[in-house]
Amino acid sequence: METLKQLATGFAVALTPINLLWCLAGTTLGTAIGVLPGLGPALTIALLLPITYQVSPEASFILFAGIYYGAMYGGSTTSILLNTPGESATVVTALEGNRMARSGRARAALATSAIGSFVAGTIGTLGVAFLAPVVVGMALKFGPAEYFSLMVLSFVMVSAVLGPSSVRGLTSLFVGFFLGMIGVDMQTGQARFTFGVPELLDGTSMIVAAVGLFAVGETLYVAGRRYAGKDEITPLRGSLYMTRAEWARSWKPWLRGTLIGFPIGSMPAGGAEIPTFLSYAIEKKLSPHRDEFGTTGAIEGVAGPEAANNASTAGVLVPMLTLGLPTSATAAIMLSAFQSYGINPGPLLLQTQPALVWGLIASLLIANVLLVLLNLPLIGLWVRLLKIPPPLLYGGILVFATIGTYGISQSSYDLVLLYVLGAMGFVMRRFDFPTAPVLIGMILGPMAETQFRRTMTISNGDWSVFVTHPISLSLLVLAFTALIGPRLWKHFSDRRAATVEHAPALDQRNNR
Repeated sequence: METLKQLATGFAVALTPINLLWCLAGTTLGTAIGVLPGLGPALTIALLLPITYQVSPEASFILFAGIYYGAMYGGSTTSILLNTPGESATVVTALEGNRMARSGRARAALATSAIGSFVAGTIGTLGVAFLAPVVVGMALKFGPAEYFSLMVLSFVMVSAVLGPSSVRGLTSLFVGFFLGMIGVDMQTGQARFTFGVPELLDGTSMIVAAVGLFAVGETLYVAGRRYAGKDEITPLRGSLYMTRAEWARSWKPWLRGTLIGFPIGSMPAGGAEIPTFLSYAIEKKLSPHRDEFGTTGAIEGVAGPEAANNASTAGVLVPMLTLGLPTSATAAIMLSAFQSYGINPGPLLLQTQPALVWGLIASLLIANVLLVLLNLPLIGLWVRLLKIPPPLLYGGILVFATIGTYGISQSSYDLVLLYVLGAMGFVMRRFDFPTAPVLIGMILGPMAETQFRRTMTISNGDWSVFVTHPISLSLLVLAFTALIGPRLWKHFSDRRAATVEHAPALDQRNNR
């Protein structure tokens, strides 16, 4: 009952005219950004971070959340019609969605994607509302040692999930640690890594870093990968509405995808890639229409992964709001927005900022309704966005990033830092180093250092405190397993494969 009362308070915040307009603006912009290939919610929210200096926290986070959800909806349009996933989470949608489009069922694929996103997003948002207080109750039992161990687990898992290899992910993470340590140490008052530059005494601006790495770096990377010629857009054919048979084939994958996506997204090592691929594998195994997979396109292969994608998107908000742990690039940028307001997400956030948290959750439910209304009838309008000339699009993003960054402090130093970090982001993307762990390291690195120092102070320098506390020990064991486990699995798998290969040769020799 308490959760329902808080949710009613959140609707009172979200249903004010100005916040409804912010929600509509966020969902519209997010859908448009999701449709455009190569762009995504992380880039867009990074680009809009300077707005946090102008509007209230409730308004800005309602805008950001609308963009976050909207991009998940819009990304399916590009995957289905262009076979060009805007993000890794929509790769699976392209497998069957584009085949459906080429066989004349593009509208059915887009419809099941939109409705599945609505179902999963609504259930996932309600899951956030009811699960967040439970996680907060558990987190209040954590001491400094437990928090440090939890951050170590988050560092290991996020670095492994967000990159092609854990080594590259951890390298990016340590780059973020370094950037986060620049400035004056708050405990000793000593300058660290400033190299005699007075502007660095205040540290690296989180907003400048986010805009540089994601808006500038990602734009340069996407623009650099563009090739001559035009993408072939599959024409929209078929009815906008799903047939009774398509509804019958879709509703179970929607629910299964939601049940897979939300729990995985809620984990400190969440993400949308694992649940979408897992949902696709399950639907392919359970569907009685297996012959359509990989040929004409199976609607279950679109419905399940899209539901898993949107449910995991909602799940990502649980560790971000209750523990202050970002498990995706977009969540990391939203966490930096919290910090720009002087708000620290964590167990006490629901008590100190109830209007913000519950208004945000209520706005997500409203955003889901708006997104269905925007996506189903206006599919033709979103497709026209794909005809925007890329040079104009990318040039506009760079101009907007430059003006927004300069408008924060009117400092030419920030502009230099913006493009230095942008160039670094471009090089990292070029050589497959994930950029999200950099921002996560910048945010959580100083927090982990603070918790470590508190633990050492309380224990009088006794390092064993990390293994004598059961929760801390369990978290460190999980982190060690996540780091070493995949390597051991690969080692034993290779040995088993080698043994199987050599077995026929040995049999032939014995027969001789």
